[in-house]
Amino acid sequence: MSSKFSKVAFKPINLALGIGAGTLAGLVFKQVWKLASGDDDAPDAGDEDRGWGEIIAAAALQGAIFAVVKAAVHRGSSVGVRKLTGEWPD
Repeated sequence: MSSKFSKVAFKPINLALGIGAGTLAGLVFKQVWKLASGDDDAPDAGDEDRGWGEIIAAAALQGAIFAVVKAAVHRGSSVGVRKLTGEWPD
């Protein structure tokens, strides 16, 4: 498979994986937040009834979870492309 063709062929797959990763990360965050805080929903930054610490902690946790899931999915898809095509994607 040519390098240019493989890039074009795997774009829709990578897009779908990205959407799936975002959904998965959101579900994981919701469960982790529920375990950590006992609240069903994470605080919204505009919620005046929540303190700075709670809002910043929720944002940091959410960012970390999204980054880990994104990195794992990206790495996994890159390994998959290499196995299929013999080339590491750019």
